[in-house]
Amino acid sequence: MSTQTESHGAAGPAAGRDARAELLAGIPAQERRVDIAGVSTPLLEGGQGPPVVLLHGPGEFALRWMRVFPHLVGTHRVIAPDLPDHGASELTDGELDADRVLRWLDELISTTCDAPPVLVGHLLGGAIAARFASRHGDGVERLVLVDTFGLKRLRPSPRFALALIRFLARPTERSYETFMGQCLADPAEFDRQLGATSAALRDYSLDRARSPRVKSAMRVLMKEIGVPAIPPDELARITVPTTLIWGRHDRANRLGVAEAASARLGWPLHVIDGAADDPPMEQPVAFAEALRAALLHRREPPGRAHGRSVRPG
Repeated sequence: MSTQTESHGAAGPAAGRDARAELLAGIPAQERRVDIAGVSTPLLEGGQGPPVVLLHGPGEFALRWMRVFPHLVGTHRVIAPDLPDHGASELTDGELDADRVLRWLDELISTTCDAPPVLVGHLLGGAIAARFASRHGDGVERLVLVDTFGLKRLRPSPRFALALIRFLARPTERSYETFMGQCLADPAEFDRQLGATSAALRDYSLDRARSPRVKSAMRVLMKEIGVPAIPPDELARITVPTTLIWGRHDRANRLGVAEAASARLGWPLHVIDGAADDPPMEQPVAFAEALRAALLHRREPPGRAHGRSVRPG
């Protein structure tokens, strides 16, 4: 049984709860909690139709998909969980490791999906999704990897790495803004689009970044899943149709990684203009267009994949 004490930082637990509630109120989804593989897991669910499962990035939470939900719920049933020990998710027993996360995802799909889903993974979520599809291809309809880790050993730009280290060491409003300056192509425009919601996103992100539980989970999962390259033989075992979606200005996992993987593996690549490492948040309309295209594509032989730019809507 986990006994780690939760911390909400100087603002206190109420501020984190209020920020989460404010973000949730703006999404066309309902939240429920299920116990999966010994993980008490909050799920955002909305819409009707074929299932789509959305996996978020390291240290983040399912609410980071908030700008994508409105574009998907009209045609699909959308399921977005908090990854184990991320967001409001908590291990109820045992230890967290890569095998535990893959078992958790297997149970999540069998619990929430009435058919193999389209599995969409962003950053760390992409590395988890790719490793899962390699082992459980019959449990996935399609795979969409968004600025995903795992295609090559992770080597972010020096400025990105420095901003990340400073934010993780001391999560303050100032270090958050500096880090977001590396994660977004145009932070000022992003804040303008979000309006008052930007403050709630900042507050909940800071609340989670100050949590010892989230910090520990991120360290473990990045070490075991996010940073290492997925072995070529594992990637070769992914047989479901797979598409890459990438922000043109990604500083964490640069576009060349996607271009090389697309040529090598035959996976179509959609490049989102006006976005860095988080196209679903920064350019949701263009991201939704790329995702709709991904739902229609067929697997190409290696060397025949093509790239496509998607401009902001």
